[in-house]
Amino acid sequence: QLQLVESGGGLVQPGGSLRLSCVASSVTSDYYAIGWFRQAPGKEREGVSCISSRGGSTNYADSVKGRFTISRDDAKNTVYLQMNSLKPEDTAVYYCAASKTRLGVLCLSTMFDSWGQGTQVTVSS
Repeated sequence: QLQLVESGGGLVQPGGSLRLSCVASSVTSDYYAIGWFRQAPGKEREGVSCISSRGGSTNYADSVKGRFTISRDDAKNTVYLQMNSLKPEDTAVYYCAASKTRLGVLCLSTMFDSWGQGTQVTVSS
């Protein structure tokens, strides 16, 4: 069992920045990838960015490339999502998730097994 806790969401103006954090309860070899997903009202959950638990393989949604950066700090059992140049369309609940499959780095939600509670990100002027 893996517990994930997200933090760092909030209200920010367009063009602003936020850094989301995802803290895992422990390091486990059962999980091969960590990802950030988001879901806006009336829309399906989409993968934002995912990173392998070993090595540095990453993937980003086309909509966030060049603006968001995912990173991992193994010593702190933490994955971060640095979000810059935020747009209103980035508004969503952001979820951290962990995958037991090596293909989790592909960032498809169906491949993820453990989920955090979500943190709200609102981009509005």
